[in-house]
Amino acid sequence: MNFAPKLAKTLLSAAAIALVTTSAWAATLTVGGKNFTEQLIIAEITKQLLESKGYTVDKKDGMGTKIVRAALENGEVDLYWEYTGTSLITFNKVTERLSPEETYNRVKKLDGEKGLVWLAPSAANNTYAYVIKPGNAKTEGMETISDLAKAYNDGKEILMGTTAEYPKRPDGLIGLQEVYGFEAGRANVRPMDLGLAYNALANGDLDTIAAQATDGQIAALGLKTLKDDKGFFPNYALTPVVRKEVLDENPDLKGTLEAVSTKLDDATMQRLNSEVDVEKKTIETVAADYLKSLGM
Repeated sequence: MNFAPKLAKTLLSAAAIALVTTSAWAATLTVGGKNFTEQLIIAEITKQLLESKGYTVDKKDGMGTKIVRAALENGEVDLYWEYTGTSLITFNKVTERLSPEETYNRVKKLDGEKGLVWLAPSAANNTYAYVIKPGNAKTEGMETISDLAKAYNDGKEILMGTTAEYPKRPDGLIGLQEVYGFEAGRANVRPMDLGLAYNALANGDLDTIAAQATDGQIAALGLKTLKDDKGFFPNYALTPVVRKEVLDENPDLKGTLEAVSTKLDDATMQRLNSEVDVEKKTIETVAADYLKSLGM
């Protein structure tokens, strides 16, 4: 019996498999990220994780929200971690009050129509939160955002620290003032880096910060969070979002990224953020240590 044709076919199949494997192993992915601590950490975690799986990763973080989203849509970025509430309001202009589950399902559907796939969400809800420092006479006794609104309406000069984007966002100060019926006034709003804002609040140079609920400095500095008593801020579940064509070409990305997203929660993100912002560890170290703790 002549085994040559069968052997040649087997060798050809093996070569094809090797070629596919090598191609997947050498795939290059561009990971995007925004310009604050939590996003810098999650982008680095993603980079290190994907590199451990054999991908070549080009990390492009430090971008604004609208810029990184546009980069995802036009193919300059292959994936990044977005917040459900941001996509709901900022990108899809949905103003309904929805539950966390409804928010996720709505953005998954709407963004899916644009070729963007939302993977499993994390339990980390980085919603906006107003924080004050106990002992500040101008904010003493405040429990809710309604109390803050009343202070502004009473003419008190409450100095508010925010990110550069927050005053212009419909899910930020614009919408909040409409729902709570107040105007902070341009002179009272100080856009700046959040790290600097926390220092200013601790020093008494600011009276409140439009912070993010998973910020590590909130607990570290003993700050008080005001209750969103009118339920203005939606759920902001931190979730990996991937371009569909990239996911189709690299289906293993789903399981790889969801192995991280399904383990993140508020306490974990607060701890990681605190390690960078308070303990001054490098982002690379924090990311590597976290992946090691997960056995990755």
